[in-house]
Amino acid sequence: MTLPATQRFVRTALFLAFSVASGAGAQGTAADYTRAETLRQRLDGLVVDAAEPANWIGATSRFWYRKSVKGGNAFVLVDAATLQKKPAFDHAAVAASLASGLSRAVTPTNLPFSTVAFSADGASFEATVDTERWTCSVAESRCARAPALGGRGGRGLGGGRLFGGGLYGDPPPPNTAPRTSPDRKWEAVVLNHNVFVSASGTRDLIRLSTDGSEADAYDIRSFSWSPDSRKLAAYRIRSGFRREVHYVQSSPEDQIQPKDVKRLYSKPGDVLDIEQPVIFDIAARKQVVVSNALFPNAYTMSALAWRADGRSVTFEYNQRGHQVFRLIEVNANTGAARAIVNEQTPDHSFFEYSAKLFRFDLGDGAETVWMSERDGWNHLYLYDGATGQVKNQVTRGNWLVRGVDRVDSTARQVWFRASGMYAGKDPYFIHSYRINLDGTGLTTFTEADANHTVRFSADNQYYVDTYSRVDLPPVSELRRTSDQALLLALEKGDATALLATGWKPPEAFVGKGRDGRTDIYGVIVRPTNFDAKRKYPVIEYIYAGPHDSFVPKNWGVQFGMQAQAELGFIVSQVDGMGTSNRSKAFHDVAWRNIGDAGFPDRILWHKAIATKYPWYDVSRVGIYGGSAGGQNAMGALLFHPEFYKAAVSFAGCHDNRMDKIWWNEQWMGWPIGAQYDSSSNVVNAAKLQGKLLLLVGELDENVDPSSTLQVANALIKANKSFDFFIFPGGDHAAGRRGVLQPYGDGKQWDYFVHHLIGAEPPNRNGLASAPKP
Repeated sequence: MTLPATQRFVRTALFLAFSVASGAGAQGTAADYTRAETLRQRLDGLVVDAAEPANWIGATSRFWYRKSVKGGNAFVLVDAATLQKKPAFDHAAVAASLASGLSRAVTPTNLPFSTVAFSADGASFEATVDTERWTCSVAESRCARAPALGGRGGRGLGGGRLFGGGLYGDPPPPNTAPRTSPDRKWEAVVLNHNVFVSASGTRDLIRLSTDGSEADAYDIRSFSWSPDSRKLAAYRIRSGFRREVHYVQSSPEDQIQPKDVKRLYSKPGDVLDIEQPVIFDIAARKQVVVSNALFPNAYTMSALAWRADGRSVTFEYNQRGHQVFRLIEVNANTGAARAIVNEQTPDHSFFEYSAKLFRFDLGDGAETVWMSERDGWNHLYLYDGATGQVKNQVTRGNWLVRGVDRVDSTARQVWFRASGMYAGKDPYFIHSYRINLDGTGLTTFTEADANHTVRFSADNQYYVDTYSRVDLPPVSELRRTSDQALLLALEKGDATALLATGWKPPEAFVGKGRDGRTDIYGVIVRPTNFDAKRKYPVIEYIYAGPHDSFVPKNWGVQFGMQAQAELGFIVSQVDGMGTSNRSKAFHDVAWRNIGDAGFPDRILWHKAIATKYPWYDVSRVGIYGGSAGGQNAMGALLFHPEFYKAAVSFAGCHDNRMDKIWWNEQWMGWPIGAQYDSSSNVVNAAKLQGKLLLLVGELDENVDPSSTLQVANALIKANKSFDFFIFPGGDHAAGRRGVLQPYGDGKQWDYFVHHLIGAEPPNRNGLASAPKP
């Protein structure tokens, strides 16, 4: 966090005016606050030659990347074929051109953009500056504003939908323009909720349906013409419940009186839209309504996709509750549906459609590459499209596929990312591989014991491997794909100046989980003036959302954790059971049990550190987090008060029934039942022990802010002591990012200094003019 000079002066003056515990071992002192406040100013930009992942330019052999240099960043252009490496453009000239166009100062090492898009010939590039598109010529180094791009409404994630289930925000009106057939001979429209077609260029409408109504209407965004233009597939949609969340904007900038704000926001248990696939034969004027026997209770159904020969249409069906997922094919002539893939999980498990879904059809559906966790790990399978049987498992072992980069239908190979393949190494480190579709010929493209980001050229002849660890600055290398030979060492981050300040990288630490066998991974951040002879209270940064893992694996100062450490704490972060990117059993701990949050593993991990390091004081442990982490932080004081003593909770989803449907039903299941009570901070509020600070933005559009108000209400009814703060005009990130971060940081730092160290935080009302956030 970088503060204006006047603010830093005022805060420093305040800190010098308040009393703290005296003695050589004092923590939370004025000097500690000053060191925390100025951390980013002092340490940011001290690492040079650290490259970001590469970006290939179209189908060429050229790529660009941005790297850190003294005073900022620079863009570099490389030709893999000639191994020529040079500045991507004249930074000084581009800065001068932008400064003239923007009427403000722009320096060559601090250009107002972090990414560019080169033209195929490399003669120009586009960049976004202050939400505007700019085009810059490379040879002349002249930049000009580019015309704005137009947009059209769509289906799926557009139009207010999020992951298919439910509605969010203020969706734009759909694009109702006629949908033209591939041969340009027909146009399809929706009129009075029904489907009509007309020959292009005429006004003679042909009615294809009569079953549409206001409550059960055809959606033009779903229209999908067959490749031969003979048939049209569409969804008829019976509308579900349109829930709105209402907000009061208490302090608008443009008027004195508050404003009422509302937005669509689906929640767990809400009645969802019902999508009914229908196929129309244009020449025969025939309508085929597909039987829903294989998709009786959808959470979501994907867009309708035709086979190239027009024989059938396919879609993916995710059943409400996320325990049945099917790839369904519908015969275009008869409407008969069959399941090519049929995923059904046991009651103790779920199908993670939101992050572990991959499908690739080969030979117009003759085969399908499919991702599944059915054997206990996330792997790839090859299906026979005709029979729906698994031909073979493509990847196999006690490790997991993290993503697919490419399927080469001709070579019959899959290029993918995976982690956990190497025993004794960090199982979260991502490496890059290729394998044949029959499961043979595994090739590794990454060597170093680190977390890798690999970018392949369009023709797959070359790749750039950028890797790092929390204790290893980024390294970037150009390699040849055929034999993985190193062609050019591009960059090697130099942290000499950073390390000279006394800063040390976070320490990776591994302990055993609740079963006594599973390794649990986390990091430890020490203050720069660390003294092993002292005792340090501990603050854990928590985010236990099951959709990912969160402990940092790449190089970085970790300014948020480091700043708090400067106050006299050890700050840590750990991934317990229930988070993702390990085995299915590891992940399933969160199923219908999000309140667990991996706490049994976290507590054992902390105790293992204390056993090794006497300075790690587990008698004084605090915890903080936002969003799901806000729920977790408060949950620590409800369900594990014997270990956690103070918590700061930002924007928490304190009852999963109050938060967005896609995230919460994915982990907590459907129908709504007792499992929601068990994990609810509201239901369990009377169990509170320790010191709790709740913070929320009044205009939080991610998690309904009423969730925090409801848990506060429950605490009051239970006669519990706690602290509460609301950010007027604040959004989901209020107090954690943006202009309100300094204020939020101050509230959090002071809370832990007071309750874990026992020192009195600064009195920011001590001067007539208090510092502004």
